[in-house]
Amino acid sequence: MEKVSFNVGKNFCDECSLALRRFIGHMEGVESIDVEEGKIAVVFDGSKITEEELSRITRDSMEKLGYKLIE
Repeated sequence: MEKVSFNVGKNFCDECSLALRRFIGHMEGVESIDVEEGKIAVVFDGSKITEEELSRITRDSMEKLGYKLIE
């Protein structure tokens, strides 16, 4: 298992946190997702999804919810 973390510019509302868990957490290869104050941590199986693909999908999902990832 691998882990990747993303920093976000602001805290999540409860609905957005739940939406992320539902969408990203149900993707093939994603084992768990933790959404905390200004941070997302995803544990995933690199043989099923690449870190680059997971990062792209997470970034796109965040932008659709009105959040920006901090590089």
